[in-house]
Amino acid sequence: MSKIKFNPTTLVLAAIIALVTAFRLLVVFNTDILVVANFSSIGAVALFGGAYFKNNLKAFAFPLLSLFLSDFILANTLFKPYSNGSFLYPNWYYTYIALAMMVVVAKVLMTKVNIFSFLGSTLVVVFIHWIVTDFGVWFLNPEYPQTLAGFWFCLVKAIPFEFRFMSGTLMYGAVIFGAYEILKVKVLSLQTQKK
Repeated sequence: MSKIKFNPTTLVLAAIIALVTAFRLLVVFNTDILVVANFSSIGAVALFGGAYFKNNLKAFAFPLLSLFLSDFILANTLFKPYSNGSFLYPNWYYTYIALAMMVVVAKVLMTKVNIFSFLGSTLVVVFIHWIVTDFGVWFLNPEYPQTLAGFWFCLVKAIPFEFRFMSGTLMYGAVIFGAYEILKVKVLSLQTQKK
């Protein structure tokens, strides 16, 4: 019989992701939905997972699961009027593709976690979110001409939302990266464990 090895680092990383995801839900449930639209923790969670999980399965699984669970809750409660009877929301898969790409960015750019790699990675993930998710908004949408100019118009309309996404990524990222780095200093086993 094989023994399951307990890794406290994985537990701590997963707990931080779960807490920030729960906080995302708490914020959305207690504010005007349109005010916080895109002010989200998903960019920070993708960077966090990609930066700290060396195991690729965990690096992708925890952020994607976090997004899925929070999306599922929101799609079946507050966002139910916008879901058009679908499982989550229209074109949800573009958001998940963008999130997976964000994890890749963290794995490539955040091999050493510091303020510069965090800020640089944040700019890249905001750009990815902007292009990929708004491609999903534009593509085959009768509200926009299916031309390059129509796509550009869609991107321009999304700029305020992307500033909120960047603000959310920076704020949530500062909290979770900072909290984990402080924990690493306080708890020696977090420094030495492979994730």
